[in-house]
Amino acid sequence: MPEMMTTDVRALLDRSPFDALAVADLHEVLGRDPSRYRTLRDATATIREREKGAMKPETYLRLGVGEVLLGRYLAGLEYLKKAGDQGMAHFFNGLAQSHLQHWDEAAEAFAAAVKAGYEPKKAELHRAGALRRLGKTSEARVILDRLASSATGLAEYHYQHGSLLASEGEMIAAAAAFEKALEIERGHTGALFELAFINDLHGNDELAMEYYKRCTERPPIPLSALINLGVLYEDEMRFRDAEACYRQVLAYDPNHPRARLFHKDCRASKDMYYDEEAERGFTVLRQLLEIPVTDFELSVRSRNCLRKMNIRTLGDLTRTTEAALLASKNFGETSLSEIKEMMGSKGVRLGMALEGGERAVEHRPDPIEELSVEEKALLAKPIADLNLSVRARKCTSKLGIQTVGDLVSRTGDELLECKNFGVTSLNEVREKLGELGLKLKND
Repeated sequence: MPEMMTTDVRALLDRSPFDALAVADLHEVLGRDPSRYRTLRDATATIREREKGAMKPETYLRLGVGEVLLGRYLAGLEYLKKAGDQGMAHFFNGLAQSHLQHWDEAAEAFAAAVKAGYEPKKAELHRAGALRRLGKTSEARVILDRLASSATGLAEYHYQHGSLLASEGEMIAAAAAFEKALEIERGHTGALFELAFINDLHGNDELAMEYYKRCTERPPIPLSALINLGVLYEDEMRFRDAEACYRQVLAYDPNHPRARLFHKDCRASKDMYYDEEAERGFTVLRQLLEIPVTDFELSVRSRNCLRKMNIRTLGDLTRTTEAALLASKNFGETSLSEIKEMMGSKGVRLGMALEGGERAVEHRPDPIEELSVEEKALLAKPIADLNLSVRARKCTSKLGIQTVGDLVSRTGDELLECKNFGVTSLNEVREKLGELGLKLKND
């Protein structure tokens, strides 16, 4: 009878020889039962205690692999450096460097793993990912094209292929590739995160949350997944869940700047919305204000005028005054009465969101008639080209900012008025604009 694979993590970490098969079995056991990561942590501690003193290269290798699997990359690198010129040491060195976003070192480590003959297809695929991150997409494509016929059974191939497509803007094809990766390996963290990110950007919050949650089921957990999941929880006013996500990030990295700021904001919001009934009422109102104006039976003239003014939702109308509507060409008293009657039936009114001291500002880009062709082209660039974080992108989308020109026409204070757009996001926007030689209005 064939020997049954042991589910004892300690035995797998101690197996001799400690080779690719042993690591594959370890992955399998951890993937089936994430609670065994606790055993892995204890097993590495046992080896350190048992072998303290003069350790052999193989012992350093076991400890290095264990630490990388646990997401403790810096500790893992220290052990792997002492493991000698072994293919597995190079491969896990590459994994650790990738998670630390040291792409040059990762590419070199994966190349060394290929040369040593350790998991050559996987190592080449990971090297392609590191090269892509370095901006060497043509080199990454050469690797993927070379492996297209022999590596399609590997989840990593479809993940790397999807990532390359996503970097080229082919998001639909990229999503299909990530889904294929998950068919092969349900817990592929990279594919889960990318699908979550794509759905997050397109406003599919429920799907995004599902994928982000699956990212957090087993170590190593991407800190970005916890941050983005926390933001989605905040959008749903689930402040306790959001706070738990930020605390988890801070437990790993106490000085994480975004997590520290978001955690502080989240706690303030949680204290503010202590009234559960008020929370439910606020949620209902928010959902009401998100209804598109196209859902209402308006005349063709009214619809056309609203579209020209970029008024898309009922919430946009609450931030608009009667004077602003009447100033629009072809928008008269009849259309105004129609709009007011429709809004009254929903219990809202024009200018409602501007009350309480808020300023009614009609956001229009500054005139660019006297700019050069190059400057006009720069301001016409889509906001997506700035590669902003999820939180910053969602807030700019809510504000109707579609181009770089739209963005530089806003002040920092105007951006900060958007819910969930904080100082961290503002600094990020200023940094991105600074790279283009641009500034926000009044900066």
